[in-house]
Amino acid sequence: MSSLLESCKLMDQSSSALSTVAIASAALSCEAARANLSAFDLTDSGDGSVSKEDIGVSSDIKVLLNGSKLAVSSNKGDDKVNTDSFSKIPVVYGNVREAVKSLHSVIRVVSNSGEKLGGKVLHLCFELRNLGEGSLERVRSNLGSVGVEGLKGIFEKECLSEESLRNGVKLAVEAGLEKDYVKLVKDVELVLGIVWKIVSWEAVTAFFVLEGVEFLNEKSGGKGGEFDGGNVKAEKKKKRKVLLGKGTSVIVEMIKDRLMSKGEGLEKIVEEFLSFLDPKSADFDGLLKKVKEILESNESRRIPKTPKGTRDFAKEQMTIRKKAFSIITKVFERHCATALDTPAFELKETLTGKYGEDSKLIYDLADQGGELCSLRYDLTVPFSRYVAMNGLTSFKRYHIDKVWRRDNPSKGRYREFYQCDFDIAGQYEKMGPDFEVVRILSEVLNALNIGDYEIKLNHRKLLDGVLEICGVPPAKFRTICSSIDKLDKQSFEQVKKEMVEEKGLSVETADKIGTFVKIRGPPLELLSKIMGGTEGSELLKHNASKEALGDLSILFDALYKSRCIDKVVFDLSLARGLDYYTGVIFEAAFKGGVQVGSIGAGGRYDNLIGNFGTKQVPAVGMSLGIERVLTIMEEKAQNQAVRATETQVLVAVLGDKLAVAAELVSELWDVDIKAEYKVHKKVMKHIEYAIDSKVPWMVIVGERELNEGIVKLKNIETTNEEVIPRSNLVGELQQRLKLNP
Repeated sequence: MSSLLESCKLMDQSSSALSTVAIASAALSCEAARANLSAFDLTDSGDGSVSKEDIGVSSDIKVLLNGSKLAVSSNKGDDKVNTDSFSKIPVVYGNVREAVKSLHSVIRVVSNSGEKLGGKVLHLCFELRNLGEGSLERVRSNLGSVGVEGLKGIFEKECLSEESLRNGVKLAVEAGLEKDYVKLVKDVELVLGIVWKIVSWEAVTAFFVLEGVEFLNEKSGGKGGEFDGGNVKAEKKKKRKVLLGKGTSVIVEMIKDRLMSKGEGLEKIVEEFLSFLDPKSADFDGLLKKVKEILESNESRRIPKTPKGTRDFAKEQMTIRKKAFSIITKVFERHCATALDTPAFELKETLTGKYGEDSKLIYDLADQGGELCSLRYDLTVPFSRYVAMNGLTSFKRYHIDKVWRRDNPSKGRYREFYQCDFDIAGQYEKMGPDFEVVRILSEVLNALNIGDYEIKLNHRKLLDGVLEICGVPPAKFRTICSSIDKLDKQSFEQVKKEMVEEKGLSVETADKIGTFVKIRGPPLELLSKIMGGTEGSELLKHNASKEALGDLSILFDALYKSRCIDKVVFDLSLARGLDYYTGVIFEAAFKGGVQVGSIGAGGRYDNLIGNFGTKQVPAVGMSLGIERVLTIMEEKAQNQAVRATETQVLVAVLGDKLAVAAELVSELWDVDIKAEYKVHKKVMKHIEYAIDSKVPWMVIVGERELNEGIVKLKNIETTNEEVIPRSNLVGELQQRLKLNP
């Protein structure tokens, strides 16, 4: 076991070094092939959908290529190469990094079995094969572009191929199946050796594409043409030092310094090059250290990261978000609510005990002023605290702001996100506020035009009645509700296992719960069926559930009359895990192609406000899952042109006179015209900007216009230009933009 562990440690070190050198080789190949770098524009979306290692690889490549003129990001379909061998680098190399880290973590625990070590080693083997195959494809691509004859023949003597990789992996798999872990490690070491050679050859071939002719001429004393050991194609090449990335140029200079004084003839030079990249060579550590310094140096301006579970929003995303918030606010204000803002953090005691099992997700702040505080988890509890603190007995409000939850990020789930809440507190006609908040949720989702959705609806007292009928002890109602609440993500068998094994219910009780929570359907039809069926006879004997069925009858009639019941589904499995719900509960789910989970929810909470004051104030509210809704809207907008600004007029000053631009644009700003200015000598630069930004109008002013007291007014869509007096500019634009003068 000790020898196996030592072999794994050596493999761990060698694989880690390879992952660094492979990044450098790939970066050189990107420049040699003039590759399109758009595949490396990965950013952390905050929801865990992109691997941290993939992002790290992309960042490292971009650091090495920072300033390069040969390989640049391009989205315009130009002549930049964009093949799988380049576009897959982030994922393939990221997977190798993850496999190396996984092996490293197992090695650190000495007590781990050979089987566990073998599993990690075999996983690494598969990822190394993928890296080797991609690197080999780039080697062949480089050889097709190299300006030095004879290099391909030297490479072919190595007999490196996909078949050699596959054969090595096959031997490793067989050793793993036989549980011969010593042989498994040796077989993977062979695969690792092959991949080292391929990656080294990738660096060799990329170097010769970039610098080969110039380097060989320089080494031969500038004679050009014939070179001992290989022919140099007689073609003039411009020096490319200034064209290489800041990182790759340092690596290329290190290679040239090493090769300039070593060996004569192409074969000797290649042999010396490969030796430089051999981890056993004396100079390898210096090369590895230098590459790591480049990747880690402040000078290379590594891209900073956002915290896990958070994200930035670019101008296109902000345009969609502003539109969505505007639509939502319009609906909320149509229902005569007033806006409210509360602090981003509350006293910890305010939030404690309000969220059931989710209380563990509250972000606590460090105690710096004698108070224990936490970031708000939602907007409902702060609203309740506000109503109680100010002695209000009725209040209809909306609140759009950020909340924070220490959750595990996933697709559509973040640690920092917006909520859009609408709540009605106070005594009103029975089920009136409940009807209105469900109606508002439906109005908002319709107005946002996201596509098909449904609103699942239930009643907490009905659910409590079901649990009592099934034999669940009252003390376990809330925790069992938390389990039932998972039915939208898990099968009933999984939920049943949790209720039985973790929460102590009998199998019979869990099965009986299952007969109820599987009931769902159109509200009026299903309610009528329940009232007249076997389940209904049991529920009607229970006071709380009988009251709930009466509430739902009033609610469903109101929703029917308001013409929004077609989106509502009566679903007895809906539980809503929060402790403070006491009556109607509901949750909206998107039914389109984008899988985002719940997009809105709410319910009645009659006792929450009373927890903060001397009197109970009943309340009901809804919260829109705006981040998930925005994910749907962004998906729909992918193939649509989105204007990042509302610019109506571009003031284009030809020349360098800022004062002219300042005077003109200020006149437009003063009458509330949305305008921006550019100062540039070339008129096409202005026109291109206006077209790209979708600005409808341009005001063009050059020396001639200034001298004659005129301006040119250009319609970007029609391309028509009109000369107007300078003094009439504001009035003419107001007329064209249909604004009041």
